[in-house]
Amino acid sequence: MSAAADLAPYDAILLGSFGGPESAEEVVPYLRRVTAGRNIPDERLVEVGEHYYARGGRSPINDLNRDLIVRLGAELERRGLEVPVLWGNRNSEPFFADALHEALGHGATRVVALFTSAYSCYSSCRQYREDLAAALEQVGPAGDGLVVDKVRQYVHHPGLGRAWARALTAALRELPEPGAARVLYVTHSIPVAMDDTSGPGDGEGNLYTDQHLRLARRLDEVVGAELGATVRGELVFCSRSGPPSQPWLEPDVNDRIEQLAAESSAPVVLAPIGFVSDHMEVVHDLDTEAAETARRVGVPFVRVPTPHGDDEFAPGLVDLLLERAAEARGEVVVPATWLPGDVRPSVCDPGCCPNLRVAKPALCGRDG
Repeated sequence: MSAAADLAPYDAILLGSFGGPESAEEVVPYLRRVTAGRNIPDERLVEVGEHYYARGGRSPINDLNRDLIVRLGAELERRGLEVPVLWGNRNSEPFFADALHEALGHGATRVVALFTSAYSCYSSCRQYREDLAAALEQVGPAGDGLVVDKVRQYVHHPGLGRAWARALTAALRELPEPGAARVLYVTHSIPVAMDDTSGPGDGEGNLYTDQHLRLARRLDEVVGAELGATVRGELVFCSRSGPPSQPWLEPDVNDRIEQLAAESSAPVVLAPIGFVSDHMEVVHDLDTEAAETARRVGVPFVRVPTPHGDDEFAPGLVDLLLERAAEARGEVVVPATWLPGDVRPSVCDPGCCPNLRVAKPALCGRDG
């Protein structure tokens, strides 16, 4: 049996991501898609898009995904795996439907999707699954018989966790007193109701925050042992949106920096564990806004690199794809994990991370 059979039954890989504009002309159309159904006027979208316009209208996310495709391709080639890596976005070209058309052009019959979102909640898992279902519907009869699966949410995977541990260790080691630094683990804020319902339908909810907290505690432990110092990080949030009347997860990273500055002048170290690469939420919300907050209140500021460029990250994702292929072949698989606690399945349970606004069909789940 050839090495390529390790990815059987999959004959194509779909890298699925959020998407972003690549020119000033694309900003408002992109934001219309992101905010669809909320009746936000274009004038407001222009204001919301200011941080894109400040960068020529170009989000970093698409170039990062192009680079990740190259890295994944190189790792697949190194292992003798000849499977195309396709790319589709939820909110900008190339869309999921474009990627599925491309898969059919390659003669693919079964595709495995890998999302650039590692956690469990509606916006980071179920919404991707809904958009895949809509894309397959858009492809029409040509897609009859095309099967699309996905890998599990991979916050637990060693390829991600060890990359974060290396990056945080290196950042703290550069400081005169690593144990004195205040570590803020940053992720994207979501509505409280979305967090409350994250996880399987018969579960306790709050899986989104629980996954982040488990990773944060493990990083405290591993990095502290490596440095011979006590690391006590805390979880904070960025990129809140929505009406002021809607509760979102807190504290905001900027508010917390201000509070810490009132306590001492020790460095603030931001580890954006909610992101696998330098998305706009990292380069604007952290590198620009949070860095400016730290300057204003007079505390040293360090931002830890995301895992994208770590030597183990892309190989870890290939390991994850191989794990999913073994599952699809009916083999008994023990998921590789770096964290204690529950590992979510690759086929989502009924009611998992529900859409709280309207029921929509979704792929890759037991409830459609």
